[in-house]
Amino acid sequence: MRIGRILAAVIATAALAGLGLTGAATATAAAQGNPSYVTPSECKQGGGTADLTDNLCKGGTHDGEKVD
Repeated sequence: MRIGRILAAVIATAALAGLGLTGAATATAAAQGNPSYVTPSECKQGGGTADLTDNLCKGGTHDGEKVD
């Protein structure tokens, strides 16, 4: 009986740990897969200049990100 309880606890712990790792991996993949867009004002607030001919933020913290 004692072995059954220990085994159940080990399985439950492994299942919960697996859910945590899967959730973190999914969040990381989603963040990397989506293109980043900033508004012209966000670009300017970050110290850059919105180049509307290329639709890119040039300089600052949003350098190279697309301007929407």
